[in-house]
Amino acid sequence: MRVVLAEDLSLLRDGLERMFTAYGFEVVASLEDGEGLAERLISLRPDVAVVDVRLPPTFTDEGLRAAVAARRAIPGFPVLILSQHVEPVYATELLSDRSGGIGYLLKSRVGDVREFVAAVRRVASGGTALDPEVVAQLLRPGARRAGFDQLTPREHEVLAVMAEGRSNAAIAARLVITEKSVSNHINSIFAKLDLPPSDEDHRRVLAVLTHLETGR
Repeated sequence: MRVVLAEDLSLLRDGLERMFTAYGFEVVASLEDGEGLAERLISLRPDVAVVDVRLPPTFTDEGLRAAVAARRAIPGFPVLILSQHVEPVYATELLSDRSGGIGYLLKSRVGDVREFVAAVRRVASGGTALDPEVVAQLLRPGARRAGFDQLTPREHEVLAVMAEGRSNAAIAARLVITEKSVSNHINSIFAKLDLPPSDEDHRRVLAVLTHLETGR
């Protein structure tokens, strides 16, 4: 699996390179700043890009803007944002294009290497991996789709955990309910959000993106 890494901290960048190599990834580019990042992502077309939000030269939102630009040029381009910060404006744009293949994790909460690698692979395959704090900051009161308003409190809880990219078993463990109950809640969510039968992973991604998009 080919990966492009954009991280300005040399120690962290080197550590991530070694980790990816150890887990069978091919790091096709390892960048320390945001200059020309979007163009590199588009030209290299890796299986997944892992990008910090704030990169030189301005340390504002170069990485996130490059990710948005790459996904505009290549719909569904898999990007995992790894950052110390949540940038609501560009993060909302990144997460609401409904193409899947999106992750946004906070560095302070990534403590398990295997779990992080699993998140990278999930994003590369078109899934999602969203930090709970990212979800919390993006979900603000606002207009709701009719179907979203119909969700029960428990369905909202299930959808919020689903937004983290968790499996049915993990959702059940988090909410202390059975996997059968999780499956029933998810089917109800799909129905209320008008997501007809199709690929299960695709519908989960669309449900999560609806969750974020309608929560602005």
